[in-house]
Amino acid sequence: MSIVANWSYPTSIRFGAGRISEIADACATAGIKKPLLITDRGLAEMGITAKTLDLLARAGLGRAMFADVDPNPNEKNADAGVRSFKEGGHDGVIAFGGGSGLDLGKLVAFLAGQTRPLWDFEDIDDWWTRADVDGIAPIVAVPTTAGTGSEVGRASVITNSLTQEKKIIFHPKVLPSVVICDPELTLGMPNFITAGTGLDAFAHCVEAFCSPHYHPMSQGMALEGMRLVKEYLPRAFNDGMDIEARAHMMSAAAMGATAFQKGLGAIHALSHPIGAMHHTHHGTTNAVCMPAVLQFNKSAITGVISRASDYLGINGGFDGFCAYVNDLNASLGIPKTLMDLGVKDPDVDRIVSGALADPSTGGNPVEMTKENTTKLLLTCLG
Repeated sequence: MSIVANWSYPTSIRFGAGRISEIADACATAGIKKPLLITDRGLAEMGITAKTLDLLARAGLGRAMFADVDPNPNEKNADAGVRSFKEGGHDGVIAFGGGSGLDLGKLVAFLAGQTRPLWDFEDIDDWWTRADVDGIAPIVAVPTTAGTGSEVGRASVITNSLTQEKKIIFHPKVLPSVVICDPELTLGMPNFITAGTGLDAFAHCVEAFCSPHYHPMSQGMALEGMRLVKEYLPRAFNDGMDIEARAHMMSAAAMGATAFQKGLGAIHALSHPIGAMHHTHHGTTNAVCMPAVLQFNKSAITGVISRASDYLGINGGFDGFCAYVNDLNASLGIPKTLMDLGVKDPDVDRIVSGALADPSTGGNPVEMTKENTTKLLLTCLG
């Protein structure tokens, strides 16, 4: 396979099939001599994880692993991970997995040397400056899905289990020092995970592209990310062993997460509280909400979406793009409504309140109010 490159935007990325073999060298580059591999419970039992631990052990780096990570990781997972990190005398983290493993791994590395409580570092104003920079352990990130793009992000999304709210913990040093993007790790991924994670990447690109903020680098990356998803997500879904499609989807995921430096919007503003309260899959929740959010923002994004449609080869401008999204969701088995996804007896007022408080709200092209957000949520619920 010829899709191999070394990237430095936004961080050092080793991209290509088979490059998990460089995990020990990546640790050395990051200055890690005794890593703790952090992943989720499901991945802990899989062959790709065992292979990675074997590579570490052969290099004299041990095979320590922490896998007490929920699908929507919370402060309890973080506390347990920090204890494991300290008790094992570790000096760095390998964040391994999809969004949950990556986010929790990054958070453990961040918290390992802090004395203040977790919620003191929520992404509010300049709270990130409260952190002891010297206490943040180095991170090597290894994504095993193609969706969140957390491997190239400077934040972790963490659920407050008491309030059932998703919070963002931000710090520039949470950005991994080295990323290994090896599409072989995603081969054979189940269809529903391929669809949900792939559409998460698509949602990142769409919302970043529609955000009114100025960031032309992200704008171009978002547009090309959409193209990669359009061309390769159906292939990855239909053939779990299509390495070329898996590689391009892994690129699209990193591109979407880099692009959303420009901003996100109502899709994520709704998805975060829904996921926290109803434990739905994040990317799939985004996909369910996307058609309604596109219509919600129509007055502000018709022109920009029409330009995207031209680039993507979609006829019909804005309406054609919306039809394409509906057809894509249907072809990937995405539920049409949040009720179909499993959201039962929702507290509408609470979800709306959470959405309006979410940082993603600020990047939406149309101002979100209690009234219009309530109508939007009801449309998504079905």
